[in-house]
Amino acid sequence: MKKYFRFEELGTNYKTEFMAGMTTFLAMAYILFVNPSTLSLAGIEDLPEGVTRMDEGAIFTATAIAGAIGTLFMGIIARYPIALAPGMGLNAFFAYTVVLGYGIPWETALSGVLASGLIFIILTISGLREKIINLIPPNLKMAVGAGIGLFIAFIGFQNAGIIIGNDATLVGIGDFTSPTVLLAIFGIIVSVSLLSLNIRGGIFYGMIITSIAGMIFGLIAPPTGLGGVVGEVPSLAPTFGQAFTHFGDIFTLQMLVVILTFLFVDFFDTAGTLVAVATQAGLMKENKLPRAGKALFADSTATVVGSVVGTSTTTAYVESTAGVGVGGRSGFTAVVTAGFFLLALFFSPLLSVVTPQVTAPALIIVGVLMSTTLKDIDWDKFEIAVPAFLTIVAMPLTYSIATGIAIGFIFYPITMLLKGRGKEIHPVMYGLFVIFVLYFIFLS
Repeated sequence: MKKYFRFEELGTNYKTEFMAGMTTFLAMAYILFVNPSTLSLAGIEDLPEGVTRMDEGAIFTATAIAGAIGTLFMGIIARYPIALAPGMGLNAFFAYTVVLGYGIPWETALSGVLASGLIFIILTISGLREKIINLIPPNLKMAVGAGIGLFIAFIGFQNAGIIIGNDATLVGIGDFTSPTVLLAIFGIIVSVSLLSLNIRGGIFYGMIITSIAGMIFGLIAPPTGLGGVVGEVPSLAPTFGQAFTHFGDIFTLQMLVVILTFLFVDFFDTAGTLVAVATQAGLMKENKLPRAGKALFADSTATVVGSVVGTSTTTAYVESTAGVGVGGRSGFTAVVTAGFFLLALFFSPLLSVVTPQVTAPALIIVGVLMSTTLKDIDWDKFEIAVPAFLTIVAMPLTYSIATGIAIGFIFYPITMLLKGRGKEIHPVMYGLFVIFVLYFIFLS
C-alpha cells in the first residue's frame, strides 16, 4: 500500500493522509445537503405546471455514492489527493435553468448529464479533451466562472428571503423582521466569520451552527432521538436508471445546448481544480500535470456514475486544497475521503433540519469564491470586456447559465472581428457562434 501510493517519495504517512482525507471531507461535506436542496428545488414553493421535483432522499444517496466512487477512482487510478462530488454551479444549472427555466423533465436532464459524461470519456481517451480546453479564450473561461458565482449567490439570496420578487422593480429587499430571514443572515455571518478565521470546513460548520440556532428558536423541527440523526440509507429507486430510460429525448437543439454547457463548465472547472490542487501539493512536473489523462478519466467516469444513480455532473473540488494544506500528498487522502462519503450515507435524517435558509449561506459564499476570477479578465480591452461582461451579468439576470454563455460566445467573435483580431479566433469559436445563434432562434 505504501509503495503504491509512494508514501516515502512524497514524504507522507498513514496518519497524515487520514487527517488530510477527513479535512477534505469536512470542507466539502456541505454538498451532501446543498445538492439535494438544489436539485429538488426546495427553495421554490410553487412549481410551474408540468415541472416535478426530484426525490430529496434519493439525491442525498446519489450525491454520496457519486462522491465516493469518483473520489475513490481519483485516489486509486490517478493517485491524487483530490476529491470529487456533484459540482456547485452545474447543479444550479441543472435545476434552475434546465428543469425550472426550460421545463425539461429532470429525467431528460439526467440523460443530458449521462451524454456529457460519455462524451467526456471519449474525449479523454482520445486526448482531445486537454486540447479543446486550450481552444476557448482564457478571458471567457474566467467570465463563465464569475458569472456562475453571481448566479449561485443570487439563488442563495432568494432562498434566504433576502431578495424577493417586486412587481415594480422585478426584485427587491426581503422582510428583515422575518425570523427565517434573520436565521439565514445569522448563518451568513457565522460562515463568513469561520472562513475569515481560516477554519477548515467553515461552510459545513456554519450550516451545523445555523441549524442548531434554528432548532433553539423553534424555526426548525429538531430530530427526535437517535433515529433523527442516523437512519437507513434512502432508496435510489426514484432516480436510479432514469438517465437511460429518457436518453432518446436528448436529440433536440435545446438539449444540445444543455449538453454543451455541461461539457463546457465541467471542462474548465475540473482542469482548473486539478492544476490548483496539484500545484499546492507540489505534484506538478515542469509545469505539467503527471497522469492528467487518468485524473480526467476519473472525473468523466464519476459523471457517468452520478447520472445513472441520479445527480448532476460530478467534478473535482477545490476544497481538496484543505486536505493538502494539512499534509495530504497521495491518492490515499482521496481514498479516506471516499470512505467518509460512504459513512455519511447513514446520516440522511439530518436532511430535515437543513432548510433552504440553512443552505443559503453556503450558496452565497461559494458564489463569492467563484467570482474571484473577475480579477483575471483583461478589462482594459473593450473587445474582451464586452463579451466577458455580458456573459457574467446575463447569468443572474436571465436566470440561466446557458444563456449567459451563449450571449458571451456570440459577442466574442463579433467584437474581435471588428477590432481586426479575427485571426486570433479559433474555428471552434465560430462553430459555437452558429450553434448559439440557432439556440436563440429556436427559443423564440
